[in-house]
Amino acid sequence: MSNAIISALGTSAGASTGSMIYMVVIWVVIIGVFYFMAIRPQKKQQKDHDLLINELKVGDSIVTSSGFYGVVIQIVDDNVVVVEFGNNKNCRIPMKKANIAEVEKSE
Repeated sequence: MSNAIISALGTSAGASTGSMIYMVVIWVVIIGVFYFMAIRPQKKQQKDHDLLINELKVGDSIVTSSGFYGVVIQIVDDNVVVVEFGNNKNCRIPMKKANIAEVEKSE
C-alpha cells in the first residue's frame, strides 16, 4: 500500500515540474514577442530622432510636434534653438530641440 502512495506522489511531482517548465517557456515567449513588437521599434525610432536633432543646422526648415512650420535661425545650445515662424521676421521663438518632429535640410 505504501508503494502505491509513493508512486502516486512521484507522478504528481513530475507532472507539476513539467507544467512549471511549460509556464516559464510561455512567459519567455510572451516577453520576447512584447520586446520585438513594442520596445525595439520604439528604441529605433528614438535613435533616428536623436540623429535628426544632432544634424540640425541654421537655415533648416522644420515642423514642430504641434504642427507649426518654421526655419531655424540660431542654435543656442544642445537643447534650445531659435525658430522663425511664418513670413513675419519678428516672430522668432526659442524652443526645445526635442519638440522638432521633422527636418527638411536647406540646400
